[in-house]
Amino acid sequence: MALELRQQLKLAQKLVMTPQLRQAIRLLQLNRLELSDALQAELEENPALEEDLTIADLPEHPQMLSSTVESLEPDREQDYTERVSISDNITEINWEDYANNFDSNFSFAHETPAADAPSQFDFISEKPGLSAYLNWQLVHAELDSKEWDIAQFVVGNLNRYGFLEVSVEEIMAETDSIQDDVEYIIETIQDLDPPGIAARNVTESLLLQLERLGLKDSLAAEIIRDHLSLLETRNYKALMKATGRKKSEIIKAIDCITSELTPYPGLPFSQETTNYIVPDVYVMKIDGEYIIRLNDDDLPRLKLSSHYQELLKEGKELQKESRQYISDKLKNAEWFIKSIHQRQRTIYKVMESLLKFQHDFFEYGPGHLKPLILRDVAEDIEMHESTISRVTSNKYAHTPQGIYELKFFFSTAIPRDGCEALASESIRNTILKMIQEEDKSKPLSDNAISEMLAEQNIQIARRTVAKYREQMKIQPVKHRRHNR
Repeated sequence: MALELRQQLKLAQKLVMTPQLRQAIRLLQLNRLELSDALQAELEENPALEEDLTIADLPEHPQMLSSTVESLEPDREQDYTERVSISDNITEINWEDYANNFDSNFSFAHETPAADAPSQFDFISEKPGLSAYLNWQLVHAELDSKEWDIAQFVVGNLNRYGFLEVSVEEIMAETDSIQDDVEYIIETIQDLDPPGIAARNVTESLLLQLERLGLKDSLAAEIIRDHLSLLETRNYKALMKATGRKKSEIIKAIDCITSELTPYPGLPFSQETTNYIVPDVYVMKIDGEYIIRLNDDDLPRLKLSSHYQELLKEGKELQKESRQYISDKLKNAEWFIKSIHQRQRTIYKVMESLLKFQHDFFEYGPGHLKPLILRDVAEDIEMHESTISRVTSNKYAHTPQGIYELKFFFSTAIPRDGCEALASESIRNTILKMIQEEDKSKPLSDNAISEMLAEQNIQIARRTVAKYREQMKIQPVKHRRHNR
């Protein structure tokens, strides 16, 4: 059979993801903070897109961004702030306060700032961590260069809890030093603040803290050193038997441990930042009716650039490349605005459907959450399940019951004989209430909770109760017992 080149006409259908469609999908899954960043980035990149700074609040305008396209509430009042000139208050600047009273008593102001007035150092964006705090103290320890290298290695191997994660042998091998020098540096660091730092474990850390308080030979030290497992379970009878002390003495020692000591001395210096939740949608009850409002606070309103529109309409002398560039930018800007509006309308519809399915939750709380799956909402608003999944991912709703992730409203069903099925989240809430109301001297076991749920026609196994308890970060029964 001879090889030959041949032309052949073939007709086929396939799904193609256009750049505009990919952009719409990407915007749909962004949360409130990410959307703000995306708007600013698009404003900087596309010159045909600009922010509408007009005073009038016209959400129905097709070229303006508004998350209340289907608003159920009247227009909000605008907040007008008079501009302040720089020269208005220049004579009131207090340079002494700005300098934090360190270098000079000179001030342009007529009044001296209060002693408790905040300084510029109270607003430093990054606070010093544990390593910086220890190094600041080590500067005054009068260490030679070799000892300083060992100290830096030790400080660098402290975890976020302040515990030393390497052995003396490893420090000796890495720093090429002898055992006496390493142990001397570790003891030097353990004498620094906070107490209990550079310990190998919780027991050593607590003992170092007691030694700093002058309680090295106290009953509290004996309990930590020899009976820490009994302390964790608060087994007072076993502690009385093991130490030969009275119950009142045991209770006093444990109070000293829990109130004066900390198991993780380095944790207060952790530099982990707190991630604040900004709701994407608000659900408010006004005059007995639930109102949905999307959070568009501080989001820029977008519109097409009138300058580029006029330039394209009247610019007959423009070159072909320039005309094509302006046309493409205007099309991209128009599509971006439409994608934003589509995103906001979709979120609104999803929240409206959730409000309909989970009305009892908004009225009475998590205990009345009903079983719900993505398909139910998708069929209700006639969208695909993947769209609902993107809308509800990493987005939060501010409700009368608190702030919840949209995924929270979807829960698997737990069947009940002859009754309506319950949502798993509702059962978790029931377990939480049982544990909160239990007798602390005789806490409920997982098996006991399972039996109590069975009396309410909720049939779940003991291991399921344990799984729900662990998801809610509730300790097992032995750690919840208080024998007082």
